[in-house]
Amino acid sequence: MSGVTLKKVTKSFDETKVIHGVNLEIPDGELCVFVGPSGCGKSTLLRMIAGLEQVTSGSIEIGIRDVTNYDPADRGVAMVFQNYALYPHMTVAENMGFGLKMNGVAKTVVKEKVLKAAQILKLEDYLDRRPKALSGGQRQRVAIGRAIVRGPEVFLFDEPLSNLDAALRVQTRIEIARLHESLGTTMIYVTHDQVEAMTLADKIVVLRDGKIEQIGSPIDLYKNPSNMFVAQFIGSPKMNFFEFNDLTENGRSLIKNGADTLGVRPEHLKISLAGSSVVEGIPNLIEHLGEYAIVHCETSTGNQFIIKTTELDQISKGTLSGFCVEANNTYSFDSASQQINVDL
Repeated sequence: MSGVTLKKVTKSFDETKVIHGVNLEIPDGELCVFVGPSGCGKSTLLRMIAGLEQVTSGSIEIGIRDVTNYDPADRGVAMVFQNYALYPHMTVAENMGFGLKMNGVAKTVVKEKVLKAAQILKLEDYLDRRPKALSGGQRQRVAIGRAIVRGPEVFLFDEPLSNLDAALRVQTRIEIARLHESLGTTMIYVTHDQVEAMTLADKIVVLRDGKIEQIGSPIDLYKNPSNMFVAQFIGSPKMNFFEFNDLTENGRSLIKNGADTLGVRPEHLKISLAGSSVVEGIPNLIEHLGEYAIVHCETSTGNQFIIKTTELDQISKGTLSGFCVEANNTYSFDSASQQINVDL
């Protein structure tokens, strides 16, 4: 097993620079998630680690080896793609063992490794089936199994759950988490879904426009975002931003150190008593989700904001309501720089 180190890594396509001097250290055994919007460079970064894209400048190390100029097959990595990339004419067992077979590994060894991987992924009953006879989740497990049998130093996952429905995404996400716990191997996982990132990662790397915005544990990024982009990208529903004119006098007093924008997460806004509100708004849409509801509101200035609440008996659609928040659950931002000014 090995860690991964990126030093001043850049990538350009012709004159267009898509990765800008990325420095990153992923310790041995860590599950690191690259997250960000489409086009932020997360998949390109992963493909450079895999050797599927050349590095324009900088270096990539896996363990103690500088693999910057190594072929993909020599890097000690195994990649799992979102489209499974299974051979339709082969059985599950043949798909999982194909890489070993091509490398001249003895049949008995291939069979042993395939069976072991199948047991880990609960695929023993499907080894003689072909991909068309499998569900989407089972096909993805076969793709993961193919990676396992290679015994890589590092697993690379490129949005592996994108083609699955909601229920299968949850199930497969849990299986990947258990797999990491079982194997203890370094894993790098790419997704645009912050829920996947929050639930899977030991460490999250938030990317935007080919640059790292922030690195940290899921809870650290949630509680201590460094800027407005990270604050809105991490957390669901996303953080609300209120300008000075959106707020009551109570709310304005919470903006610190010359900042001009107050950030509050939807789950931290509560129905307020008279005179204690920090923001007022009219609920215009209520999404009932069982235990709680997502309430969409609008201030008198036209700013849309969201609360996540269980206090539905105190909210009436179309009726002006006041909301309060504890000071230690607020964030002050400078809208020009997008940076946080105060971390209370």
